[in-house]
Amino acid sequence: MISIAFPQPSFKIKKEKETELIFDECRKIWVVLTPEEWVRQNFLEYLIKVMKYPAKLLAVEKEITLGDLRKRCDIVVYKESKPWMIVECKEMEVPLNESVIRQILNYNITLQVPYLIITNGKATFGMEIKGREAKWIEELPDFAA
Repeated sequence: MISIAFPQPSFKIKKEKETELIFDECRKIWVVLTPEEWVRQNFLEYLIKVMKYPAKLLAVEKEITLGDLRKRCDIVVYKESKPWMIVECKEMEVPLNESVIRQILNYNITLQVPYLIITNGKATFGMEIKGREAKWIEELPDFAA
């Protein structure tokens, strides 16, 4: 498991009618504040503020085509103009099980990244892919390396 120390949140949150919205700094839009969105926004802030991943190289809700299906990756990190990492976020009460791992592995059929990360805000797991080999990692990769 990867240990994540989330920074103190500095989100812009507002209420419209009965709906809470959070401002997504990467997409520059207000989005509905769902439990999964809360995890995604915290993880984005961690990548940018703590890990120093460049915000302009993060794609949020990146649409991909998987066969005849259109899917959305929660976060795709780009490096050297290519997808480098996929992050799949789940709400806190969703277990990070085989189904979630299968989901992100399916996304990687299209994107072919070396790093896969799954998180529910309470637990975070990562995998490094090299060719046909996959191994669990204990920390997020250094973007600058």
